Amino acid sequence: MSRLDVKEDESALRAHRDDHYIFFVLEEGLGAMMVDFDEVNLAGSTIYYLLPGQVHSLTRQHLAKGWFVAVDPSLIPQDCRNVFESQLLLQQPYPLNSTELEQISALLRLFLSKYSEEVSNPFHITVVHALLHSFVGIAAGFYSNSSGSSVKVSRTAQLTSQFKQLLNQHLRSHKSLSGYAALLNVSDDYLSEVLKKQTGFPVSYWIQQEVMMEAKRLLYYTELSIKEISNQLGYTDHSYFSRFFRKSAGISASAFRQEYRE
Repeated sequence: MSRLDVKEDESALRAHRDDHYIFFVLEEGLGAMMVDFDEVNLAGSTIYYLLPGQVHSLTRQHLAKGWFVAVDPSLIPQDCRNVFESQLLLQQPYPLNSTELEQISALLRLFLSKYSEEVSNPFHITVVHALLHSFVGIAAGFYSNSSGSSVKVSRTAQLTSQFKQLLNQHLRSHKSLSGYAALLNVSDDYLSEVLKKQTGFPVSYWIQQEVMMEAKRLLYYTELSIKEISNQLGYTDHSYFSRFFRKSAGISASAFRQEYRE
């Protein structure tokens, strides 16, 4: 990204939310964003990320140059997601030293080069995903090793983070609002209100997103049959799971596996 890119993309200036992760690596220049109504200042040699559902807009930038990477949540390993989401509403720009910036910029240049190549190479997607996972793993490592922020965490932010962690742990056995409300010792109405206010999406949305993310991972990374994947995700009615997947993804599970492995 460059200053010209930002000026031409007027949508970046409007407050909006996305259903994917966004990573910024600023190599030089300055910028500022509003993220969930708090201003975040970015300076050169910095990495920063946005979580799915966070409202954001660009408020100012000055000669900003760097990288912008949007990533579907299903492509982010679970251990990395745990790092990013455990800092919900607390993530701050992470300053990169000269070595870190040089390494991550070189990786992103290679990533862009491979991403832009012709897809005739049978290992195109494998290579692209490997480079993406390397970038995400490096970013997670930075935040995992950082000391964190002194910003005070609100009760609603804490509850939202706890819900997402429980969702990762109990997805196979709990797929209802009441199940997670019981685990968190709050009422159904309160949990519903908190998630809607904090993320813009209801509890059912996050449960569906998590099921789909795990289903896509299993379809891509394993040789399990669709019936076996259905069982792993806690669905005894395999035909229901197949209909659920098609409705959510707009494509059948078998077609998804074939498309993403080609």
